[in-house]
Amino acid sequence: MEYNQPSQIVKDLAFGDSAREKVIVGVEKLTSAVKSTLGASGKCVIYEDAMGKPVITKDGVTVAESVVLYDPVENIGATLIKEAAKNTVREAGDGTTTATVLAHSLLKGANGSKGGNNDREIKDGMFTALSKVNTYLDKISVPVEGDMLFNVAAISCNNDKALGDFIAHAFVKVGKDGVVLMEESDTNETYVDFVEGTQISSGLKSPHLITDKDKGTAVLDNPYVLIISSPITNIRKIQSVLEHVIKQKRSLLIVASVEQQPTAALLANKVKGNIKVNIIDPPGFGPTKQDTIEDLAFLTGATVINEELGDDLDLIDPSVLGEAVKSITDEKNTILQTIDLGVEFNERLESIEKKIAEESNPYFKKRLRERQAMLNGAVGIVKIGADSKVELKEKKDRVEDAIYAVKAALQEGIVPGGGVALLNASQKIKASGLGEEILLQAIQSPFKTILANAGIDMAEFNATAGRGIDVTTGKVINMVKTGIIDPVLVTKTALKNAVSVATTIFSADCVISNMRTNAGD
Repeated sequence: MEYNQPSQIVKDLAFGDSAREKVIVGVEKLTSAVKSTLGASGKCVIYEDAMGKPVITKDGVTVAESVVLYDPVENIGATLIKEAAKNTVREAGDGTTTATVLAHSLLKGANGSKGGNNDREIKDGMFTALSKVNTYLDKISVPVEGDMLFNVAAISCNNDKALGDFIAHAFVKVGKDGVVLMEESDTNETYVDFVEGTQISSGLKSPHLITDKDKGTAVLDNPYVLIISSPITNIRKIQSVLEHVIKQKRSLLIVASVEQQPTAALLANKVKGNIKVNIIDPPGFGPTKQDTIEDLAFLTGATVINEELGDDLDLIDPSVLGEAVKSITDEKNTILQTIDLGVEFNERLESIEKKIAEESNPYFKKRLRERQAMLNGAVGIVKIGADSKVELKEKKDRVEDAIYAVKAALQEGIVPGGGVALLNASQKIKASGLGEEILLQAIQSPFKTILANAGIDMAEFNATAGRGIDVTTGKVINMVKTGIIDPVLVTKTALKNAVSVATTIFSADCVISNMRTNAGD
């Protein structure tokens, strides 16, 4: 009989309330560090990086990432909250501090109500209340119009109106089908640049293709573009193209269904540094997929290769390659910065517009509009400048949050900001059971934290729908009319992730951690 090799790391086990309470201590420590950044009167946090250099930030997820606790069980609690924050920023682009504050408040409420109550009922009640709150937020949300866009951007930049204006102007210019990115400026000045480009719904094929580990993206500068609508089954099929790319010292974006063997070969060559390459699946689906691929080929100047139509992959040469200024691929999408196509581009758009007008089938009309959006897209690049690396890092954190927040606001609309929307939800929704009661109490915490950071006593405030306190003036105002607003998607995502992590910790009864020893023992 064979036995598995035992783990070389000795484990420490903690059980029941004592284990859970230590986890919650870790949550409390992390929350204390993060929550001070929340709101217009939020404070900066200074932390020491791995090299011993001081970093200044007001970005919640950056603060959270900097925290590693000595006690292993406490650190598990902090790490779980970090995950909630990271999931929030990944899904909505903002709301990390709100998610942290909410998770902490939910845990405090649940843990304080454990005696004699059914854990399952409390957990189920929280999720039921979550659904009720989401319904309420959808009901009170309003679409983003006019100056609201500028307000969302400014608020997400920690009330930096100048930075917010750059971001908002970029979105106004590129339109609803465009893309806004952030890059470092070549100078200390901040400005917005606009380039031709588009976004396609095709994301990362493998984590090994990532070039920017911080953002989790695969970035190629000045790549060749190879588009093949039939599967690539063997790397020898594209060998001549690969040799040309390597000889020219260029990168290569492959738009094709690449099977396992050639994918593995390409990844191996990328890791060895032989070639800079990224692989994405062809965009589109259904009967209009080929048209979408042809549109992409048009934008890049590539020739589409399709074996089903008689093309021979063995005979392809570098002449089929297109080009792009830059490609950026994340989990879901690829952004292509392309060259200006001039008159031909306008003619293609007019052709699609004519087809839309003539098409009576709703399905095909929708697909045509998607093609139109892809072709009609533009890319706005907010170039961030600063007088020091410390300032640059802090500004980039804020701008990145703001770009995602504006996207979220355009997607699902906005609600009163400053924690007021969740406060109003807690007042309007009637709790049914302890779990719902705990959540409805917990969602008041962002509002309370924002006021506490501004030194304002909540006891002085009588809440009414949509009205809150402008912490910069101390006056009670209509939040939406004044421009203090939050994207619905950000608020809902923060609460969802907070409930997820809080119920996980709350229902845990055993924590297993790596045994620590003191140096010299």
